[in-house]
Amino acid sequence: MENAIEVNNLTKIFGNFAAVDHISFTVKPGEIFGFLGANGAGKSTTIRMLCGLLMATSGTAKVGGYDINTQPDLVKQSIGYMSQRFSLYEDLTVEENIRFFGGVYGIPNQRLQDRMKWAVKMAGLHGREKSLTKTLSGGWKQRLALGCAILHEPKILFLDEPTSGVDPISRRNFWELISQLSAQGVTVLVTTHYLDEAEYCDDIILINAGRLIAGGSPKELKTEHITYPILEVEASNVIAAMDLLKDKPWVVEISLFGTYLHIGVQKEETGRDEISKILSSNQIAVKRVDAIVPSLEDVFLHLLEEDLKRKAS
Repeated sequence: MENAIEVNNLTKIFGNFAAVDHISFTVKPGEIFGFLGANGAGKSTTIRMLCGLLMATSGTAKVGGYDINTQPDLVKQSIGYMSQRFSLYEDLTVEENIRFFGGVYGIPNQRLQDRMKWAVKMAGLHGREKSLTKTLSGGWKQRLALGCAILHEPKILFLDEPTSGVDPISRRNFWELISQLSAQGVTVLVTTHYLDEAEYCDDIILINAGRLIAGGSPKELKTEHITYPILEVEASNVIAAMDLLKDKPWVVEISLFGTYLHIGVQKEETGRDEISKILSSNQIAVKRVDAIVPSLEDVFLHLLEEDLKRKAS
């Protein structure tokens, strides 16, 4: 199988609203493929179509070689799926949840015993098999949900915002599990709005308002779309600083990153000098101005701005 997933002009329209608008992409076997975008961009709708849970309005897609429009049952049998709500039953124990999903996937009882041991170990829940799922922390629920999603050992795994609502350490540990699965040949398509997580992906596509706006590896996206220096500014009042700098002709783009500003400038030295001069003359203390490597968030904000300009023209 040359591609684990092939998508061609896939579209989903609800009334007069195009939730997914003629998107096309391919995912190679064993790849970690990131599907990025803000909430409401069309990520979950696409996932549901690719999993055979929602009929497409038009366009085609094959998942594991099966057509999502004509062979949805075969698609469902060949994939694993984990939603952002973890797909677990809160009033069942850890063991009962695993047994339930094992039954759904039709895993023979003897094989299920082995897979249950694996899932408990993978989730770090040894000794808590009888605990109600609702008593588990977000990170434990997350790992248990992943174990249940791949009990039947699918070769393609869909993860719909799997790290939503869990702490940073659990997020990192979860991505380590995903990398291990990829190394074993499992194809992983993951949606997220945490752009830092996309650094773990082999390839990425960015979606906005149902349309694809860019794609490539993290390195390719950074080098192809950010061709100007970016300065990170730490100042005593970043909101006021942003207002003072945003309309300057030497500023390409400016955005707020936590308590810092990221400022794209035409020339680094000119930018450094002008930033210090303008802010200091307006009684804003400049703590530092550093040139930085652009993040995927910088890229995404740049592409969103370009997309808005195209729509306005």
